[in-house]
Amino acid sequence: MASQVMTKLDPESRAAARGLSDLTIRNLFIIPTIAFLIIFNIFPLLYSLAYSFTDFRASTNAPANFVGLQNYRDLLSDPFIWKNFSITAKYVLISVTGQVFVGFGLAMLLNRSIPAKGLITTLLLLPMMLSMAVVGLFWKLLYDPNFGIINYFLGLDKFEWLADPDMALYAIAIVDIWMWAPFVMLLSLAGLSAVPKHLYEAAEIDRASGLYTFFRITLPLVAPILMIAIIFRTMEAFKTFDLAYVLSSQPTTELIAIRLYKMAFQEWQTGMSSALAYIVLIMVVAITNIYVKYLNKVKAR
Repeated sequence: MASQVMTKLDPESRAAARGLSDLTIRNLFIIPTIAFLIIFNIFPLLYSLAYSFTDFRASTNAPANFVGLQNYRDLLSDPFIWKNFSITAKYVLISVTGQVFVGFGLAMLLNRSIPAKGLITTLLLLPMMLSMAVVGLFWKLLYDPNFGIINYFLGLDKFEWLADPDMALYAIAIVDIWMWAPFVMLLSLAGLSAVPKHLYEAAEIDRASGLYTFFRITLPLVAPILMIAIIFRTMEAFKTFDLAYVLSSQPTTELIAIRLYKMAFQEWQTGMSSALAYIVLIMVVAITNIYVKYLNKVKAR
């Protein structure tokens, strides 16, 4: 029966008049997609993997010499690379934590009947629809010590947010939180709207406190979708490049993506940068797997 559905058409249909079966039509849609993925995703991935085992430099015509795992050894023993990783880890922790708290807090505020709720939600979602480079330039003006409005409102006299080595990374993280907290808010709103109302009614009848209701009903039921938001934002924050590159050039804000860019397109160490890209990929996959395992445990409760 299944084979008949896949290979036969209604004799009165146009596709049957042209002599096309369901299987042929399915292949016409699937094959171009698979070809696109192979050409633009899989092939560059394998090509760069091959380069990661060589000393190839794109700036010269010298042939690529096979060096085995030497690039990986050099990178993993380089203290400056580990410094970049530590800066990136700090940035991811600050940024994602801030996005979760701000986004979930906004979702809790919007998960009730308030005037102009649709308009407010739409306005809050606008930052995540903007280009990161444009957002970086916009906030660079806001942080400007001479005419930026942030110092004016905080009462700070020409404080150098982006030039201060200790504050620059926090300043970039604030911009990332402003831009992507609405993403967490949107997913959290979907989770909150799915919580059964009768659970809150039962808690109200039992005279449960607001904290008890939040930690016993709201948070456990929203936790799986909140974990999905954390997974996506962790992966994206780990790959942050344009926002940090536009806002600051301090050594304390040199994320691993910026180090990778400099190595590949300023120093032209193509083989070495390919190896670094795969180290980053492995780390992101490992972190994501940890999150996914924890997500499965949350769902199982």
